[in-house]
Amino acid sequence: MPSRDHEGREGHAGHAGHAGHADRAGRGGSTGGTGRTGEKEPGGASPYVPARGGIPALRRAAADCRGCPLYAAATQTVFGAGPSRARLMLVGEQPGDQEDRAGEPFVGPAGRLLRSALEEAGLEEDQAYFTNAVKHFKFAPVTEGRKRRIHKAPSLGELTACRPWLAAELKRVNPELVVALGATAGKSLLGSSFKVTEARGALLTLPTGTELPLAPGPDGSERADEGEGEDGRRFLATVHPSAVLRAKDRDEAYAGLVSDLRVAARFL
Repeated sequence: MPSRDHEGREGHAGHAGHAGHADRAGRGGSTGGTGRTGEKEPGGASPYVPARGGIPALRRAAADCRGCPLYAAATQTVFGAGPSRARLMLVGEQPGDQEDRAGEPFVGPAGRLLRSALEEAGLEEDQAYFTNAVKHFKFAPVTEGRKRRIHKAPSLGELTACRPWLAAELKRVNPELVVALGATAGKSLLGSSFKVTEARGALLTLPTGTELPLAPGPDGSERADEGEGEDGRRFLATVHPSAVLRAKDRDEAYAGLVSDLRVAARFL
């Protein structure tokens, strides 16, 4: 499981502030331009990202991020977890219902499936850094009689607003390989034209810079041989584990995820 170094910022189903969060679900799950006080929110996370310090400093700062309206309905910021200098970084879309309550990435059903796939592929999860492109849980308005909050995909504006946190994590962790789990993660890293169906399973070479979005290789699509691009960071795209859970043929979808992760294992 990803390391629990978020300094005790756990949320619970019975959290004192959670009822208020749920009451705000109708507006908190949207992308309006005002926060709790009615004042206009700043345009993105950049003003909140500290120039110095490692992952713990980023995590502390992210807890107070108001760079987009998603913070208003979420229980808490769900920042990345894992070794501060990991060779492998796994990037998902956003925290889910269970992650939002626990304050940890990938602790729900999709996270458990991902950890199983990592093990089967020969990758050690305690050597990986887990994070998401968006750090707050976005969900559809809660309706009467429904117990679980339903995930809602982040907008391009929300993805852009949160991108400075991912860029800062990329700079601090400095992984050799970045794995994008799904289209949203890929778009955050490579830009809005990214398509998981076109890039899946291809080991690409990325520039060593930390400004996002990055750009893969000279032609944007070429597979990188393992002996090339020694000065560049590698990138691999696969499906998000939640897509496996939704698949009609779950066994086939899971096998595909494991196959993609084995590409990462061979490189590392």
